[in-house]
Amino acid sequence: MLALWIALISFYYLANDLSRTTSNPPPEQIAAIATLLKSEPEDRWPLLIDAANSPVLNVRIIGTDLPPEKTADLWDNAEYRIYREVLGEDLLSIRLLTPERRIRRPLFFKGVVNPIQFRVRLSPERVLVMETRTPFIVTWFGLPVGLGAGLIGTLFGLVAMIALHREIRPLTRLAAAVDRIDPTGTPVPLPKLKGAAPETRALVNAFERLQTRLHAIVRARLALIGGIQHDVRTFATRLRLRLEHIPDEVVREKAVADINDMIELLDNAMLAGRAGVGALDEELFDIVPLLEAEVADRRATGGRVTLAALSAEAASGTAAETALLIGDRLALRRIFANLIDNALKYGGAAHLRLMVEGEWLRLTIDDEGPGIPIDQREILMEPFVRLETSRARKTGGAGLGLAVARNLVEAHGGTLAIDDAPVRGARIIVRLPLFRS
Repeated sequence: MLALWIALISFYYLANDLSRTTSNPPPEQIAAIATLLKSEPEDRWPLLIDAANSPVLNVRIIGTDLPPEKTADLWDNAEYRIYREVLGEDLLSIRLLTPERRIRRPLFFKGVVNPIQFRVRLSPERVLVMETRTPFIVTWFGLPVGLGAGLIGTLFGLVAMIALHREIRPLTRLAAAVDRIDPTGTPVPLPKLKGAAPETRALVNAFERLQTRLHAIVRARLALIGGIQHDVRTFATRLRLRLEHIPDEVVREKAVADINDMIELLDNAMLAGRAGVGALDEELFDIVPLLEAEVADRRATGGRVTLAALSAEAASGTAAETALLIGDRLALRRIFANLIDNALKYGGAAHLRLMVEGEWLRLTIDDEGPGIPIDQREILMEPFVRLETSRARKTGGAGLGLAVARNLVEAHGGTLAIDDAPVRGARIIVRLPLFRS
C-alpha cells in the first residue's frame, strides 16, 4: 500500500509536468514582461511588477547587475539556449542562485530546489530580475515533501515484511509436521527453529510436549486394555471350568456361549486397540491356508461355507493361490472370522471368493440373506450398531464384528466395503495390498 501511494504521488507530479522545465518561465513570457515594462513609464512599473509576480515567479527591478557570487552560471547550458535566442542581447545572465549540492538528486525532480535567476536589460540603468520558485514544497534532496518520507516508509515496510515472512515461514513447516503427527505411530521430528522469535520457539516446544503426552496416553491405553483382557480371560477360564458342574445341559450350554461371546468381545477390543496404536505384528505369509483353516472350522460345526481361489493369473503374474501378504496373522484371522460368522448368522451361508486385481488381493464374502439396505451400510460399520434389534436378540453379538474388521483392514492399508451379492443377500468386499519383493 505504501509503494502504491508513492507511485500515485509520483505519477501526479509527472502527469502535471512539475519538473525543472515547468518551474522556469517560458522565454516568451519574460520577453513580454520586458517589452511591456519598456513601453510604460517608470512610475507604472510597480503596478506591472505586482501583476507579474506569482507563487512561482518573483519579479523585481534593480539598478545595476549584481556580482556573480554564490551562483552557478547556466549561460552555456543547452537547456537554456532558447532564452538566448528569444531575448537576444537584452538577456544579461542565467544563474543558479544556490550551487548544486554534491548529493545526487533524483532525475525526476533534479534542481527544483535551486531558484533560477534571469536578468534582462530594460535600459542602461535598469535591469529586470526574474527568479523562479519551486511550484511545490521540496526537501533538501529535491524531492516533494512527503515523497521522501514515503520512500523511507516503504523501505522500512519492506524490511518489516521480510522479517515477518522469516518468522512465519517456520510456522508453515511446523504446521506440516503437526499434520503428520500420529499418536499411534512413531514421533514426528518437529523443525528446529534456530534464531526464531521466543514465541515461535515456545510454540514448537509446546507441540513437542503435546506429542509426547499423546504417545504416552496411547501407550497407557493399550497397556490398560491388555491388562484387562488378560485378567478377564483368566476369570472367564475359571468360570468355564465351574460351569461343568451345572447339571442342566441347556443352561450349561447357554452359559458357555455367553462366556465365549465375552472372550470374543475382549479379543476384538484388544485387536482394535493394537491397530489403533500401530502395534500390530508384521510377518510374510500365504493367505490361502489362513482362509482354509477358518472355512474348515465352520464346516466342522455344520456351517455352509465355500472357498474359491481363482487360479487364473492376473496381469501382474500373481495367482491367488500363491498371493503373499505382510500383516498380523492374528488380526487377519479375526477379520475373516468376524465376516464369515456374520454371513452365517444373518445370511445362512458364506461363499468366499479370492482373486488378484493388480496390486491388490480381493476377497468377497457373499451370504444368502435379505441383504443390507444402501442407506444403512456405512453406519453398520460403526461400533455397537446392529441392523435389526429383533434379529440381534436372536443371534446375539455386540455389534462390533464389522467395525473391528474394517478397523483391522484399514490398519493393513486395505479397504472394506458392503455391496449386493449377485443373486441375493449381502456381499462384503475386502481389498488388501499384495506383497511385492
